[in-house]
Amino acid sequence: MSNFKIPSIPPTTNKTIRFPNDVIESVEKAIEGKNGTFSAFVIAAVRAALEEIKVEGQ
Repeated sequence: MSNFKIPSIPPTTNKTIRFPNDVIESVEKAIEGKNGTFSAFVIAAVRAALEEIKVEGQ
């Protein structure tokens, strides 16, 4: 598994998305005390998932 880093927020567009409460709690615990935000964590996770899908498709 790769080293996941919580990035700072780049310019963004708002999107409304619903998360299960347990996922929200897990993300908030993961970013606690770190210089990152919930949105930045989710963006990095989606990018990692997209990259994994891209690699699997090759």
